[in-house]
Amino acid sequence: MARPKDIGTAAETAVVKALRVHGFPHAERRALAGTYDLGDIVGTVGIVWEVKGGEAAKSASDGQIEKWLEETERERLNANAEYGVLVVQRKGIGAPNAHRWWAILAEQHYTTRWYLEDICYWLRAQGYGTPLEDAA
Repeated sequence: MARPKDIGTAAETAVVKALRVHGFPHAERRALAGTYDLGDIVGTVGIVWEVKGGEAAKSASDGQIEKWLEETERERLNANAEYGVLVVQRKGIGAPNAHRWWAILAEQHYTTRWYLEDICYWLRAQGYGTPLEDAA
């Protein structure tokens, strides 16, 4: 059985790879930050990413997701970031397909769930990451 730290490292590594492919080429895993956690990934200015993987993520209840969203919000505030995104591994979707994991964005009045690749596109349209190519 894998240790929780190893599961977290593997999930974070998978998300970093997906972020790099989907418009955030400077994404990398964050070293532990101590008391004032700032999220799991750096190199995406203005965005905090909290990553959950393994069986706990694949079978997470609504209540667990809510707790993780609260954690993500604390980290967003600690980092003074515009957005906090919780990325949760999906059952049956392994690390090579992390771009298809759930990315949950909680704002003041609503929560939205996207595929990681889709939220990357949306964030890029908002001016984060690499610019979107002109459609013209």
